[in-house]
Amino acid sequence: QVQLVESGGGLVQPGESQRLSCAASGSIFSIFSMAWYRQAPGKERELVAVISSADYTNVADSVKGRFTISRDYTKNTVHLQMNSLKPEDTAVYYCNAILRTIASTLYNTYWGQGTQVTVSS
Repeated sequence: QVQLVESGGGLVQPGESQRLSCAASGSIFSIFSMAWYRQAPGKERELVAVISSADYTNVADSVKGRFTISRDYTKNTVHLQMNSLKPEDTAVYYCNAILRTIASTLYNTYWGQGTQVTVSS
């Protein structure tokens, strides 16, 4: 079994910063990539940022220059540092990992339960 547990969401004011973390646990053999997605009310889930095992990163244009993704390989953890938050960043943020378990030869996609980020004055 694999679990992705997010932490760090909550209510912040516009212009403030917030850091999200996601820890992957279980019978993990190898992680190919970890990412953050978000879904605002009435909208589709969208990719925010992704980091691969080779430290390749990609950040959505809407958050470029404000959000940074990083990864702690020793702890199977990914972080999303969000600066200069705007009301339009309000959404449920989901952690995503493409990984292989000890019992499998294939890489599969796993999701966390999501954490609410609300940017409002």
